[in-house]
Amino acid sequence: MKQAEDDREIGQRTIVFVDEIHRFNKAQQDAFLPYVERGSIILIGATTENPSFEVNSALLSRCKVFVLKALKQSDIVTLLNQALKNPNGFGNQSIDIGDDEIQAIANFADGDARMALNTLEMAVLNGDKNEDNITVTIENLSQLISKKFVLYDKNGEEHYNIISALHKSMRNSDVDAAIYWLSRMLEGGEDPLYIARRLVRFASEDVGLADTNALNVTINVFQACQFIGMPECDIHLVEAVTYLALAPKSNAIYKARLAAAKDVKQTANDPVPLQIRNAPTKLMKDLGYGKNYELAHYAQNKLTTMKTMPPSLEGHVYYAPTNEGNERRFKERLGQIKAWHKQHK
Repeated sequence: MKQAEDDREIGQRTIVFVDEIHRFNKAQQDAFLPYVERGSIILIGATTENPSFEVNSALLSRCKVFVLKALKQSDIVTLLNQALKNPNGFGNQSIDIGDDEIQAIANFADGDARMALNTLEMAVLNGDKNEDNITVTIENLSQLISKKFVLYDKNGEEHYNIISALHKSMRNSDVDAAIYWLSRMLEGGEDPLYIARRLVRFASEDVGLADTNALNVTINVFQACQFIGMPECDIHLVEAVTYLALAPKSNAIYKARLAAAKDVKQTANDPVPLQIRNAPTKLMKDLGYGKNYELAHYAQNKLTTMKTMPPSLEGHVYYAPTNEGNERRFKERLGQIKAWHKQHK
């Protein structure tokens, strides 16, 4: 950096290329910042991770991000054919390999040119040798491409992308997509308990009272995952994901929680109405704690006219049940309660 600073003063710019820049921690990345700001260096960083997660925000804000996408399968096929013809590849050898084999390697590479070329090289080395000719067949390839690498980083962007895909597939009642994304996570080595915890959350956030058994199913599956672990608990997770995807959906409980939380944050800490306070001591009773409390169990309809909401929030509505599944029953009951209160104002 000192040399770059000295060169800058005589009008010479320095390019610093950092491969796998995410391997630098945030403090180390900070060391580049003053030199980037002064123009002492032109910083080029390469990373396979999402820079939003891995690169210091101050440094990232002074950089332009270029996203390099995976190659298309047709691009990989072109690359492999060039490697077979080019003298720098196998152009000086007689390689007999068909289009089906090339396509199989391209499919296995999954957009990764390096993997494609490495697989081709291994296929040639393990091909059938006959004098000056090497023949590569599907049989030669079978061992090389039988196990496909699953792109999944338990701490990176793909982790969040795929758990999001699982949630949204279940929310959309697409059971096959949900099972697929679950399988991607499991094959990538995700902790089954992490998945199970997310399913427990989903059961209340996206199914709620539309199917009151959804929470039971997910809690049972969570306990099963704790009890037997992977790989045996995979089938329990598939069972829970299938159940949740097919269950009726309601986020009324989730919305109720958000609305109430908003009121809690925006209003003062309203005192609890005296009539619903406990009065364990004589002083509390003398101050009116618990006075005029009405026990609903003694009322004919198990309902009373007693106020339980802080006066400043009276009339605020948080829970708005839907007509989905079992929640229709809760909606009917809530309607009955509100109608009774309207009659007994």
